Amino acid sequence: MAAAPPQAALALAPAPVQAPEAPVAAPQAGWKAITATTMGRFYGKPDPNSPPYVKLGDRVGAEDTVGLIEVMKLFNAIPAGISGTIAQVCVEDAEVVEFGQVLFYVQP
Repeated sequence: MAAAPPQAALALAPAPVQAPEAPVAAPQAGWKAITATTMGRFYGKPDPNSPPYVKLGDRVGAEDTVGLIEVMKLFNAIPAGISGTIAQVCVEDAEVVEFGQVLFYVQP
């Protein structure tokens, strides 16, 4: 039995991973980060049928909840910790995040 030509092997190889279409912009001077308080799965809304806690351009207060992080079936609310306007959303709903990862940038 003859070995398959190299072109056939390439046809079976998985497609390369595409880079994101729009890279996340660098934060502007003066913006403050809201970071993950623990590792886990980030949820931007209380349930699948509800609107998100916050979206780009929303005003938040220091005590406002901006999302939830699920760890081992426990949901931890993430407070903004700063008053201002959501200037950048850095994670997507249901994305796995690490401790200290930036979730949002706020313009005070």
